[in-house]
Amino acid sequence: MAANAHDLKMWFVCEVLPLEASLMQFLRRSWPRREDVADLRQDIYVRVYEAARKQIPRPAKPFVFAVARNLLIDRLRHERIIPIDGVSDLDAIEVAADEPGPDRNAIARDALRRLQAAMERLPPRCRQAVILRQVEGLSRREIALRMGISEKTVKCHLNDGAGLLIDMLHDIDSDLGSKP
Repeated sequence: MAANAHDLKMWFVCEVLPLEASLMQFLRRSWPRREDVADLRQDIYVRVYEAARKQIPRPAKPFVFAVARNLLIDRLRHERIIPIDGVSDLDAIEVAADEPGPDRNAIARDALRRLQAAMERLPPRCRQAVILRQVEGLSRREIALRMGISEKTVKCHLNDGAGLLIDMLHDIDSDLGSKP
């Protein structure tokens, strides 16, 4: 059922616009060029509004962030396209495979193992806060609510976790470099 203009406007103002700070934070973390972030936000708003004209999505937050992820993926794909007519010698184009080679897979698996080992050494509450932030993408406020602690304590857990991880990963790298 199509939404009427008033309901659509009220939904957008009450449900979508309050997500702007989180959306901008997500875009700044996810997109390499800061100068594009405001334009990306506007494009996301247009897509969200157009889709909501047909049916208002409830809840709004997962929908807005799904639209944002899809837009970023579309932009990345578009930037990787090389126009055929702009290349005189098609054989001269080096096409990189979308999948990493075996060496990159091995390096990535090793890095993941080291990160997992370091994460397991974090204090439990610190580890929980880091996972909620870095894996689930929750804000400090959402983490505080989920863990039943203050936002200040969440900040401390995240800072401590980051510092400990850096130290542990640096120590692991140093140990690996010193072995014959």
